[in-house]
Amino acid sequence: MNAIMHIRKNVFRVSQTEMADIAGVSQSTISKWEAGLQTPISDAFKSIRSEAIRRAIPWDDRWFFEAPVEAAE
Repeated sequence: MNAIMHIRKNVFRVSQTEMADIAGVSQSTISKWEAGLQTPISDAFKSIRSEAIRRAIPWDDRWFFEAPVEAAE
């Protein structure tokens, strides 16, 4: 499981469509990020972080770069 998929599935617990709304991109872009075909842009990172804070979700910027080991298995 890559970092973006971990954030979507384990942190936000939302669909790709919902994550796309959070990040300000299309659902197909989320799919490409999760497949490793594209890399998220910094504006998307900012939107994701801001939404986590708005939802009072405990946040760690390291998640953008690597999924926790237990989530990667």
